[in-house]
Amino acid sequence: QWARAPKNIYSTPKKVLWDGENLSLTIDQEIPPVQEPEDTEYIKHIKIKSELLSKFWGRDMYLGAHVLIPEGFDQNPNQYYPLMVFHGHFPDDFGGFRTIPPDPELGEDDYSARFGIYGYAKLQQQEAYDFYQKWISPDFKRFIIIEIQHANPYYDDSYAVNSENLGPYGDAITYELIPFIEKQFRGIGEGWARFLYGGSTGGWEALAAQVFYPEEYNGCFAACPDPIDFRAYTTVNLYEDKNAYFLNGTFRKTPRVGKRNYLGHVSAMLKDMNHKELALGGENSRSGDQFDIWQAVYSPVGNDGYPEPIWNKKTGEINPGVAAYWKENFDLRYIMERDWKKLGPKLEGKINIYCGDMDNYYLNNAVYLTEAFLEQTQDPYYAGEVAYGDRAEHCWNGDPSLPNYITRLRYNTMYLDKIEERLKSTAPSNFNQQNWTLTKN
Repeated sequence: QWARAPKNIYSTPKKVLWDGENLSLTIDQEIPPVQEPEDTEYIKHIKIKSELLSKFWGRDMYLGAHVLIPEGFDQNPNQYYPLMVFHGHFPDDFGGFRTIPPDPELGEDDYSARFGIYGYAKLQQQEAYDFYQKWISPDFKRFIIIEIQHANPYYDDSYAVNSENLGPYGDAITYELIPFIEKQFRGIGEGWARFLYGGSTGGWEALAAQVFYPEEYNGCFAACPDPIDFRAYTTVNLYEDKNAYFLNGTFRKTPRVGKRNYLGHVSAMLKDMNHKELALGGENSRSGDQFDIWQAVYSPVGNDGYPEPIWNKKTGEINPGVAAYWKENFDLRYIMERDWKKLGPKLEGKINIYCGDMDNYYLNNAVYLTEAFLEQTQDPYYAGEVAYGDRAEHCWNGDPSLPNYITRLRYNTMYLDKIEERLKSTAPSNFNQQNWTLTKN
């Protein structure tokens, strides 16, 4: 987020009672550089210059990743491993992995307003420590996990696809970053041994990377994905609606909702969410917020060099020409349906989508529409899974037996049984199905 970027200046906050007269604030603070995390026994950090992105931007551009290597990596130099790509927002380090027990000083009095529970900090540390205990256990599968850093001038995340405004991030991640990681950390380096998962932005990225690079990955697990069918771009049908902010009736205009809770109680309107972005970043998609990054990723470049707006940020009037461009290039359901004859054989068994049926941002609506297409696929049938969490909010990821405040901490383990089934049916005969390694001499 540009407002939190290093070298930004600001004043020391102070409380005042303003009487309408002159107010003096001194700009005396500067946001310090980001502290680079240090390597540990299990977590390594890499950063590479991307030739593809550097050429696009006309200056040096970099991609990074936090890499979790398997137990026994140094002791078994002839073993090669599958790769799990955990998509999400600009992580400062590999998350959810802790080699020491929870801090005993943490009590039960800290409150998580998001989940309505006490003691969440300690619970998070316990989950991270439990994951470490699994990771080093002798019967746990051996694989590599990466979390990617791909911040750009518009957002903390590129959405992992090629974009007219952001550049060829999809190609850079798939053909530059991932092969570099696999070479350095003994990844198997073939499409059958790569898997994708993530939630929200990461859910969209997981599905998009699978669709756009169908043979480079062997399965995606897309949780609560950002809109994957633009007939349900949150609460807007970009192809039929004329205005994003209002529903036009016979006698009145009704404001279109933007955010709700699991009971359906609305807390924000779509117009207000976008007007906030307009106030923060103007009309050039530079707020660093959600609708602006979608526009930056999906839109063609406008005459002014910035992303061409999908709708007028002030009035909500939709631009049908831009909507048509979005449809052909980034509407994942439409692209699959349009190209299923070619894509279907490459995607069979690889698509899995999970979403709460009371997603705060109405993302389940696009999943419903996508599921309807997937279920009628033939030659081949998609042979994946779509599931919904009853009354579950953003970001439900597939486990109906546990609350989301726990399952959101278990991405790196919750799909392993399904991944194992894919490996049993697609991996070569010399792949070790017991410990998930491939031995090379």
